Amino acid sequence: MANTFSIILVLATIFTGIIWALDKFLWAPKRQLKIAAAAEKAGSQVDAEIIVRVAPQPSWVESASSMFPVIALIMIFRSFIYEPFQIPSKSMLPTLYVGDFILVQKFAYGLRDPVFDHKFLNTGEPKRGDVIVFRYPPNPTIDYIKRVVGLPGDLIRYSVDKKLCIQPQGTSVCKPVKLTDMQESDFTQGMTHLIEYNEHLGDINHHILINPSRRDNRMAYVPRPGIGEWIVPKGEYFVMGDNRDNSADSRYWGFVPEANLVGKAVAIWMSFDFDRKPDSFLPSWIPTGVRFNRIGSIK
Repeated sequence: MANTFSIILVLATIFTGIIWALDKFLWAPKRQLKIAAAAEKAGSQVDAEIIVRVAPQPSWVESASSMFPVIALIMIFRSFIYEPFQIPSKSMLPTLYVGDFILVQKFAYGLRDPVFDHKFLNTGEPKRGDVIVFRYPPNPTIDYIKRVVGLPGDLIRYSVDKKLCIQPQGTSVCKPVKLTDMQESDFTQGMTHLIEYNEHLGDINHHILINPSRRDNRMAYVPRPGIGEWIVPKGEYFVMGDNRDNSADSRYWGFVPEANLVGKAVAIWMSFDFDRKPDSFLPSWIPTGVRFNRIGSIK
């Protein structure tokens, strides 16, 4: 099932649409007949004040009818074109910050009905390097955002020295993913400065973070505990966070089924800064500023 807000939006669209249709094709013609009868009886043109008395349009009908096109447009836009999401965690640093508000392209990987989430039109498939939003497989009521690393049929290796290797389906060689431009990052984890790399993943060049002081927790991996190697099943995807040592991703809970895809993250439309000094009296949910330099496309 779709999330609660989607269901409420669909129900509101249906309700206001029914009222709009009844008013346009049934109630409004009846009002016009009453107005015509009143005009004939009066023998002159009926003014607005008389119309209100003879054939008034109930205020709730007027409100519902005027709301219908607005709600319908919002429902169509959010269900089939773009949907806004907020970044809640640091798992996609340095690509996405906490407080970034992103647009997710809903039609990138197929059109789905907003209630039962059944795909009725295929429009594309995720590519290696895409940043995607999906329903978290262990708990589909939660939306996650990660980067696509492995496609169906790929063999993925992640070594103890935190190097990624990909063997696409139909090939015999596992090619290490190229890392360039190593530098110390301004981001920290605890007291440790993270190391930033430029990762060349498919046709996408993007930045990742590695914690040099944190050992790789291989025992948490699935489907084979203790072995950092996976073969991506048909119709599923292997995803990872760009903040490699602070991301709960496919290394820990498995693959993303195609049915769980929500869409492709394409742009940051607003970014609020929630960082504050320890002695700040402001509640944590109030932003301290707007990061205008963050607004733009996602790589």
